[in-house]
Amino acid sequence: MIIYRAHEISGRLTQRRYWKGDEREAERVHSIVREVREEGDQALDRISQELDGQAVTEIPRDAWREAFESIEEELRAGMALAKDRIEAFYRNEPAGGFRHGDQGDVLAQIIRPLERVGVYVPGGSAPLLSTLLMCVVPARVAGVGEVVVASPPPVHPAILAAAHIAGADQLFAMGGAQAVAALAYGTSRVPKVDKVVGPGNRFVILAKREVYGAVGLEGLPGPTETLIIADEGANPVWLAADMLAQAEHGADSEAWLLSPSIELLRQVKKEIERQIEGLPRARTARSALANGGLVQVSDLSQALDLANAYAPEHLCLSLKNPQDWLDKVKNAGGVFLGEYSGEALGDYLAGPSHVMPTSGSARFGAGLAVRDFLKVIPVVGLSKESASKLAPAGARMAREEGLEAHARALDLRAGSES
Repeated sequence: MIIYRAHEISGRLTQRRYWKGDEREAERVHSIVREVREEGDQALDRISQELDGQAVTEIPRDAWREAFESIEEELRAGMALAKDRIEAFYRNEPAGGFRHGDQGDVLAQIIRPLERVGVYVPGGSAPLLSTLLMCVVPARVAGVGEVVVASPPPVHPAILAAAHIAGADQLFAMGGAQAVAALAYGTSRVPKVDKVVGPGNRFVILAKREVYGAVGLEGLPGPTETLIIADEGANPVWLAADMLAQAEHGADSEAWLLSPSIELLRQVKKEIERQIEGLPRARTARSALANGGLVQVSDLSQALDLANAYAPEHLCLSLKNPQDWLDKVKNAGGVFLGEYSGEALGDYLAGPSHVMPTSGSARFGAGLAVRDFLKVIPVVGLSKESASKLAPAGARMAREEGLEAHARALDLRAGSES
């Protein structure tokens, strides 16, 4: 192995690129994903047979137990010890602090802000100055070193003012996929960032998907969506206004209203037709309303079940006692309790960022927050005594995996080798 001097390899350490494979590999993966998405089990079995030599099977839990009972006791004990230690660490997870053990051990997590973040601010159909605030401010609270903003030209003066208020470091008049690429890889003018956040049109989202790995992402926020659940006492005028507020975002937006009251739904329908007249973005709103609708449900429980299945970006509970239903919410980007908590307030200044998961990704994702700009780095500091006790179990697990060098490194800590 070559021994380098620092200046000889500094470029290799700082200019690493995300590995994507060659074009043929990328196209093959794209084809596999498409076929499984479109054909389901038929494609899954066909491709697995081709690549793995057998169709996909689910291994029953009884087989797990049989395997557990068949392995030697030493390996079982080592795996159980590992499970217990991992569980203990995370059940007592030190939130940015240090936890000291009986043998002088140190298990910790240090939390560090990202060094440079890129914020994409849409400005095509509407200059979303609010998005700049909703992204830059939590980044600043997190302690991010530099915040670089991109917004398509011509950049609206209000976006420039928001950048000044929020404390951004740089702002480039650039938009679309090219802006995302510039932030991800850097140019002679645009600095390379560590993470790109913010919503955008389909080209922006496709570009974010393309550069993931070269930079981090907070998610892939697409067309915005709202689902409202209302009881018979809700105000139809306000409900109609809230649906139109959602619909005017874009023709691909979605707005839904679920209620057990058919009378309320009828009133809201009339109100929508009345209020939409004269709206500057009425044509856009009409197109968006066709993506959603008014839905009569049997009761509020059914409405919550449908909402959880849909996993909306915004879930509005226009109910007499909205907090009574909060425990039943499983999937939502954000929840808005009661008629005075209109989603439009959340868009601007309620507090939480309005950058939230869309397209059902609220099943596993969360809205933009300070945590998106932080790195959690675990720290392990074991004493000689602890290392000597733990190493034999680790060495046995390593040999089961066929990693002899791992095992030997652990044997040294256990005192088995000198």
